[in-house]
Amino acid sequence: MSMSRRRALLTLVSIPPMLFGLTSSTTTPQRRRRGGSIRLAMFSFWHVHTQEYEHQALANHATQIMAIWDEVPERGRVQAQALQVPFYDNLPDLLQNAAVDGVIVDTPTTMHRDVMVAAAQAGKHIFTEKVLAPTLHESKQIVTAVTTAGVRLMVSLPRLYSSSTVAIKDILERKLLGEVTKVRVSVSHDGALRTPQHPQGWLPPSFFDPQQTAGGAMIDLGAHPMYLTRLFLGQPEHVSATYGYITGRAVEDNAVVVLHYPRGTVGIVEAGFVNPFSPLMIEVHGTQGSLLYGTPDNSVLIRSAVAGKPASERWSAWTPMPPDQPTAFQQWIMHIQQGTTATENIHIAVDLSALMEAANQSARNKQAVRLDTR
Repeated sequence: MSMSRRRALLTLVSIPPMLFGLTSSTTTPQRRRRGGSIRLAMFSFWHVHTQEYEHQALANHATQIMAIWDEVPERGRVQAQALQVPFYDNLPDLLQNAAVDGVIVDTPTTMHRDVMVAAAQAGKHIFTEKVLAPTLHESKQIVTAVTTAGVRLMVSLPRLYSSSTVAIKDILERKLLGEVTKVRVSVSHDGALRTPQHPQGWLPPSFFDPQQTAGGAMIDLGAHPMYLTRLFLGQPEHVSATYGYITGRAVEDNAVVVLHYPRGTVGIVEAGFVNPFSPLMIEVHGTQGSLLYGTPDNSVLIRSAVAGKPASERWSAWTPMPPDQPTAFQQWIMHIQQGTTATENIHIAVDLSALMEAANQSARNKQAVRLDTR
């Protein structure tokens, strides 16, 4: 751990932790600015998606970036200079700034709990990169702090809001596949592969540091197939994980997790950092049909006995496709403006943390882990 990151954590741990537990947010007081821009601070440029959220904040007419803090001060100062906003060396000083309404959190995953609890206690709305936290306990602490403070939390789970996911949810709700028996979701990229252009891989070295990430391909990229499988099937009874270390990093770069459900329904979650041509692929199979989504056409294909004999004889593209829903960032801004809560997003984010913690434990101990005892 670098000295700057150690100082940041030591500063934060002086703030008393909240009691943990997932509490309903429907009766919490409303905290939002009335009129004018929503003024944001960016907490760290650690994650590879940080620039994306910066661009969304700059492009949104309702928001403005007004301050930056980073656990690596040199990195934060460069970004602050580029944006022409103040850089704060001391996070509590920034949190005490009443001119800041909300924060975008892209710190190392292992810092999420401390940073977000402190932000919530300071009355700041929170948008964060997945995962919410590496453990269920920490996620519950964050949610309780957010609920108690009455601030708005949103986790970036972008595939929840894509056109394909909306279509698949509709198909399942209409039971066009009958009883769902298996879901398989897979996504990989080649960020860990060493190439002439990227001798150490194109992912930052910090992505292979378990002290910052709490894991590798599964907790990062695998979050997407994991929360999609959770969306389609719900939370499983137990989890079995197998991790591979093809490039010899300290964290896994090739992973499969099996989610086990009552009566034998199975979810299969696959992720890796070692495959250059492996995009998102979704399979859902049931007693009356199947659907597929992915490359090369990025269309939802369905074959269903429920839909009638012609449909059972061939694969058909699902039409019309619904539009994409607003992005997670756009929804966060709307929740701040309207004083509403991203209930489903938060519930899925908490479940995702539980699943990742169980998967890591299963891979480490080479045995299944039950979720109903956590």
